[in-house]
Amino acid sequence: MSGIEALMGRGSSGSSQIEQPDDAQGKSMEELNQEDFFNLMIEQFKNQDPMEPMDSEKVMGQMTQFTTANGVSELQKSFEDFANQMTQDQALRAGSLVGRDVLVQSNTMRLDESGLNGVAELSQNTGNLSIEIQDSAGQTVRTMDMGRQDAGQVAFQWDGVSDEGEQLPPGEYQVQARAGSGDTSTAVDTLAAAEVTSVSLEGDGKSPRLNLAGVGEVSLDSIRQIQ
Repeated sequence: MSGIEALMGRGSSGSSQIEQPDDAQGKSMEELNQEDFFNLMIEQFKNQDPMEPMDSEKVMGQMTQFTTANGVSELQKSFEDFANQMTQDQALRAGSLVGRDVLVQSNTMRLDESGLNGVAELSQNTGNLSIEIQDSAGQTVRTMDMGRQDAGQVAFQWDGVSDEGEQLPPGEYQVQARAGSGDTSTAVDTLAAAEVTSVSLEGDGKSPRLNLAGVGEVSLDSIRQIQ
């Protein structure tokens, strides 16, 4: 028997085995590093049978096999290091957002002393944009007609006064935006303006989670705009 398998102590029963270098003892082929591999190759050359020299093609095959496996291992480690760096970078960016206002897609918005602020996203021009505000019971308490609007982001604000003229209490409200009129109207995405109160780091390469006042927990990549 010849080759790296002989050095690793593999082969048929009763075959002589070449003593492994100390650094390589107890390791499998998959666990060999570059230094182990070349030490084994040297031992293999030193202990070859002069009457049956090693086959050059087999030697090249062994080296190619090791180089490929080693290259894949190094590439995997590089990707893991890169992923860890990205996670750390995301954590730093997320932490810097605490105390700042952001825009995130949501139908839940908070009314406070400064009012309720949001944005409607229009994919095309519309003859009329309407904003409906609903309370926790699902009842529509305010309808605002915004008139004709061009495609893009349309900011809106509600002061908390209902259609009956009553000042409603602070809290969370549901917001529905629709483009058009009557039966031909279509739903429009809304963005909530909210303050980032804290950041949750989940680990395992997952994106940090942001806790937004009046909205709840959202992922970092769901943020549309930082104000």
